[in-house]
Amino acid sequence: MAGPESREQPRQSGVAAAARWTPTEEDEQAVEAMKAYGSPADEDVHLPSRPESARIARRLARYVVLRQWGLGPTLAEHTVLLVSELVGNAVRHTGARVFTLRVQKRPGRIRVEVRDPSRGLPCLMPVAELDISGRGLFLVDKLSDRWGVDLGPRGKTTWFEMRLTDR
Repeated sequence: MAGPESREQPRQSGVAAAARWTPTEEDEQAVEAMKAYGSPADEDVHLPSRPESARIARRLARYVVLRQWGLGPTLAEHTVLLVSELVGNAVRHTGARVFTLRVQKRPGRIRVEVRDPSRGLPCLMPVAELDISGRGLFLVDKLSDRWGVDLGPRGKTTWFEMRLTDR
């Protein structure tokens, strides 16, 4: 039962809700992360290769997709999950001290890139129902519209893209 201070609000359009948006704790933490590291929508964000950097990368990506660009929550959730997988791979498998995150909005799609100094290629492995690890690239393959790896002279960029329509 609702208390005297709570009032049920009627559903509003996305535009009206966005106009009255107030920052949540997660948004405030994302803004603080942007102050510390920069915005991945504006520049390559350099993060230390530590497990806790996955949380920072997720916050940054979610904030850019959902709050800055105003794209839908499903797209934001999928982006956050896939960012977590790519960052986890960079932290666990590359031996790098730093990796970079970039989130770009292109016509009709978004592109997320994680760059690290390793030239070791990620491998999409078959996944069985009871597997407890090794599902990262499987998820990237299933939830993104395209993904790949670009080798450079000093490492690689693992990326995925998602269409902005049909989501």
